[in-house]
Amino acid sequence: MSKDQSKADAFEDKRFRLLIDAVIDYAIYMIDPDGIITSWNAGAKRFKGYEEAEILGQHFSRFYTEEDRRAGLPQRALDTAIHEGRFEGEGWRVRKDGTHFWSHVVIDPIVDPSGKLLGFAKITRDLTDRKMAEEVLKQSEQQFRLLVQSVTDYAIYMLAPDGRVTNWNLGAQRIKGYLPREVIGEHFSMFYTPQDREAGEPQRTLDTATREGRFESKGWRVRKDGTRFLAHVVVDPIRGETGTLLGFAKITRDITESTLAQQTLEQTREALFQAQKMQAIGQLSGGIAHDFNNLLTVILGNLEIVRKRLADDPKVVRLLDNATQGALRGVSLTQRMLAFARRQELKSEPVEIPALVQGISGLLRSSLGPSVELETRFLPDVEPVMADVNQLELAVLNLATNARDAMPHGGKIVISTRTEEIHKGSRPALAAGRYVCLSVTDTGEGMDEATLASAMDPFFTTKGLGKGTGLGLSMVHGCIAQLGGRLVLKSQKDQGTTAELWLPVATESVAANLVADKPVAPDVPRLCVLVVDDDSLVLTSTCLLLEDLGHRVISATSGVQALELFTGQQSIDLVITDMAMPQMSGAQLADAIRTLDPNVPIILATGYAERLEGFATKLPRLSKPFTQLSLVEVIASAMK
Repeated sequence: MSKDQSKADAFEDKRFRLLIDAVIDYAIYMIDPDGIITSWNAGAKRFKGYEEAEILGQHFSRFYTEEDRRAGLPQRALDTAIHEGRFEGEGWRVRKDGTHFWSHVVIDPIVDPSGKLLGFAKITRDLTDRKMAEEVLKQSEQQFRLLVQSVTDYAIYMLAPDGRVTNWNLGAQRIKGYLPREVIGEHFSMFYTPQDREAGEPQRTLDTATREGRFESKGWRVRKDGTRFLAHVVVDPIRGETGTLLGFAKITRDITESTLAQQTLEQTREALFQAQKMQAIGQLSGGIAHDFNNLLTVILGNLEIVRKRLADDPKVVRLLDNATQGALRGVSLTQRMLAFARRQELKSEPVEIPALVQGISGLLRSSLGPSVELETRFLPDVEPVMADVNQLELAVLNLATNARDAMPHGGKIVISTRTEEIHKGSRPALAAGRYVCLSVTDTGEGMDEATLASAMDPFFTTKGLGKGTGLGLSMVHGCIAQLGGRLVLKSQKDQGTTAELWLPVATESVAANLVADKPVAPDVPRLCVLVVDDDSLVLTSTCLLLEDLGHRVISATSGVQALELFTGQQSIDLVITDMAMPQMSGAQLADAIRTLDPNVPIILATGYAERLEGFATKLPRLSKPFTQLSLVEVIASAMK
């Protein structure tokens, strides 16, 4: 080798050493075949904390932890480098100050041209920051895995891109009933109903999530035991850094109970709204009917007196009878309105339903016509119910004619009964006890949901202009409710309609007296009658009817005036007072009069049924509009 060449080589060696010494991000040093350190760079000094003078001649195993030295890892690293031509690995190493750092190590053997081992080149990199980040990430993943596994209210699991289940949490196990070993590897379509699987819903779910980045819906799913539950489902696609689809995250929540609770709440709200609406309309109808009854009392009373005085003129009598019939139609209308408002005077008594229906069967058949077949199905020994005979007959006739109108081309009506024990809370509108359900079923057109919801509203009708008042079902509803029962309508379009009248069973002590003879009213002598009514027209009409019967009448337009007249007159034999009056009601007036004279008879006149308290509940009642005959009867009853 020439002198110049030697200088050049020495120069290159120096440049290489300067390069190695300048590297501070890597510890680069040499060790001899026995593992003794023979060189040291700035990077090694920075990582491990040793000065060159301190470390040269030392064995490189001092950088290993005590556990790794006992395990022989330093020598194993050199042996691997010799036999495999390279050693590479990661592990904890120790600095001069005793602190540990995570290092990435590469050891390459150095051999001469003859193959003799001269030593090793060792490169170490400090990866503590990366290792700590990985540990934090690993810990976070473990915590997240534990979190997901511990959630029991949600089914959280992963799907492969083809839809197969890859993991399973406790919530999924609780909601769907499968253990992990039973479901991992299976296609998630197993949770869908057969109908949804046939419709391709599972694949549509994955396609939507892939295309739109998210899928969310509600639907029925199937548990392991075959039962169904309403699920809220969210599916999100999982993609890698390059956008490759890795799978799907699927979250399912069982919302069956919350949905049913919400539906129950909505139904309760709707029922409350309907009840409030019916109550408001009932109050309005009751008030209107009360005022109409006052007017009809005046009209019928005056027509009756005029007819008696002009009985010899047939033309006038015919006009009066015609006017009376018109007024009686008005009475029928107000009775229906009062029945809906639950303010009608009802005479509740034990009623045998089969006998009642049999009694009006002729009227029913003539009303229904030849194209409608009528059939009755009564169980033997049907218990009597508490009802007003006349109103129950009208209710059955009303329901039957409604059924007839729903079958314009003919059909069949079945009237049947069944007895049922109602427990507390099983039917919110009925008190606990025994009831007879009287059903009227037709094979007619039926009603859709909207029509069925409005069927019992007053003035609602589907019969066309002039063919119905719209008060029929509302009258039945109000009458049956006033008796302590309930009207229930069941119908589907083109499937016919069933109207059910739920009526309380009469108690045995009451049912034992099904028939009672009405007492015959005795003749009444001439009386001095105090008549009280705040309506001057009603007051005048009542006075005229009484005077026509031969009684002496004293009138008052208020309770206060009546009390003054009563205390000033010693010969009053009877008091007839209107119930609804301002300032002092008829019941309050009666109470005051009874305090003055406990023996004087008192009659309460009212346009509708009112709630009375105390002794007023035992007083005779005169229902408006009344005729002279009904006036005679109630006076006779009061004077007994």
